[in-house]
Amino acid sequence: MTIKEAQEKVDAWIKEYGVRYFDEMTNMAILTEEVGEVARIMARTYGEQSFKEGEKKELGDELADVLWVLICIANQTGVDLTEALEKNIGKKTRRDSTRHKENKKIN
Repeated sequence: MTIKEAQEKVDAWIKEYGVRYFDEMTNMAILTEEVGEVARIMARTYGEQSFKEGEKKELGDELADVLWVLICIANQTGVDLTEALEKNIGKKTRRDSTRHKENKKIN
């Protein structure tokens, strides 16, 4: 699925099942909540924290939740994520084409 197709699928789902998009600030709060759930899994899987008994969530599902809400925000604010990502990659390439290769901390 392309990013454009993902944006279209989420929009169709919202219109069919979700009634309407939550307002932008509500979606921003939901995005923050979902990122927190990713952080919880990362801290327990790759960090020093441990899962509580019965607490095991799937990282892929939580990342998909983040992507879902991000797509909702893009859709309701008129952002074409394909175009935005392409521009962002170009910006990073121009800005960082040698920076990381020359960074002694990661080489």
